[in-house]
Amino acid sequence: MRKLWQLLVILLVPLNAAATVSFNDLTLEEKLGQTLVVFVDIDSAEQVRPLIENGKLGGVLIQWGNYSLEQTRELIDKLQGWAAKSPRKIPLLISIDYEGGTVYTPITLGFDYLPTNMMMAAAGDETAAASIAYLAGQELKRAGVHINFSPVLDVNSNPNNPIIGVRSFGSDPKNVTRMGMSLINGFQAAGILSIVKHFPGHGDTAKDSHYEVPVVKAPYKELETVHLVPFEQAVENGVDGIMTGHVLYPALDNKNIATFSKPILQDLLRTKMKFNGLLVTDSLDMKSATSYCTIAGCAIRALESGEEMILLGRYIKPVSVFNQVLQGVKEKKLEKQVENAAKKIFAIKQKMGLLSGTQTLPPPSEKAFQAELAKMSDKAVTLVRNNKKLIPFKNGKTGKQPTVCAVFFAPSRFADQLMNFSKPFLEKGWQVRSYNAALTPRKKDSERAAACAKGADLLVVTSLQWADKTNINQKNAINGLIKENKNVVFISTMSPYDIPNYPEASTVLATYGLNRYVLKTAANIILGDLKPQGKLPITFK
Repeated sequence: MRKLWQLLVILLVPLNAAATVSFNDLTLEEKLGQTLVVFVDIDSAEQVRPLIENGKLGGVLIQWGNYSLEQTRELIDKLQGWAAKSPRKIPLLISIDYEGGTVYTPITLGFDYLPTNMMMAAAGDETAAASIAYLAGQELKRAGVHINFSPVLDVNSNPNNPIIGVRSFGSDPKNVTRMGMSLINGFQAAGILSIVKHFPGHGDTAKDSHYEVPVVKAPYKELETVHLVPFEQAVENGVDGIMTGHVLYPALDNKNIATFSKPILQDLLRTKMKFNGLLVTDSLDMKSATSYCTIAGCAIRALESGEEMILLGRYIKPVSVFNQVLQGVKEKKLEKQVENAAKKIFAIKQKMGLLSGTQTLPPPSEKAFQAELAKMSDKAVTLVRNNKKLIPFKNGKTGKQPTVCAVFFAPSRFADQLMNFSKPFLEKGWQVRSYNAALTPRKKDSERAAACAKGADLLVVTSLQWADKTNINQKNAINGLIKENKNVVFISTMSPYDIPNYPEASTVLATYGLNRYVLKTAANIILGDLKPQGKLPITFK
């Protein structure tokens, strides 16, 4: 009982005893700073220090990378320490892109894997999805994170979409809506602001907005009945914020991408859909934005169109960009827009207890989070084809220890995850051979994969494709292995849109992500210790 009381006392200690400040006391420079967000990581943090210490930056987005949770916490503490030295001592809003999918590495700032949205849609369990979002939110909050730019509510109606893929819940707007609301509810219950994206929908694009301007040519009726559906429900459910996409929608505005479009932001989102939450830009250092303007110029255009939180991006000189934006605000007389945007962000900080220093830490939830991730994986992995009834695999040779060869086409950073596929086989007395081939294999990879497969009773070969980007070398190598061997199980470990590349694969599993949880699930399904439960949340054209 004494230990429990001590824990409660610790949790009630204020995290940051910020000075009491009135919004009206802020200068124009400080109000503008509240609207701006710069991307940082361990190596680049010092570049934003002058802005933070001068009270001219309202928030940062922590870039994911291969560093520990302790390093993430140290970075956030350092950033907030700089904010505490500013004239008004206003804490920063700390945000993160923790959305699963292709926006993660095996170590995402020390946080565990978040299942891809498509994986959660394949499982179809709304309660489990909400639980995962809640537990993930608890872990974020313990690290000092306030905002998660998630979930993605794009309906991925275009199989050739080069950037969304498994970041989407799928191609059915009803499923996207149903699962999206579960994640929003989970994050909000954990006290994390959920900012959904990329309004009014990035799912029907054939270009990557990081590199060029995508155009969605869908007529308004299609936008209304497909792509806007999840966002409309999110607004109705009181979502905290919406991130807009750097995408051109001629049916809504034939001149401006959504980020710079008053017809989209004001007429559609604010007036027709009655959205009152926070409007956030996608990163302004993306080519789809900078093809129109400089980063500072884009920030000015975004404020002018009604955006309220401006993500300046990573590849900038923060102090120089701030001065350029400030000059543009004065020249275009955007002081009122800055006032309104900053006031909304200031109110969010008040509501979250940042200004009073009363925000508290939740207890650890790491073990519960891991348990839910394992359960989700068991529900999500999908048996797409089983034409030869190879699953569950039955070894026909009595008195002989069976051998499995597993060939993984995956980046080396996933290597520590791959060994988890072997464990269920080893526990049943199998001999296990494996080879981690390069994502873009060369001749030596094909030779080593063939050597691994030779004489094996079962060959398991996996692909990894980011969205629509077919790797021709990988495709040819995998098709060669399928053709040359008898008992082959093919596993699509990321985007299931690559499955049509392997028509000769008679036995196909989809995991919608590559991590230790789904690999163990896939092995158990192959061995017959687990029945496949997932359902493919997309259709192939």
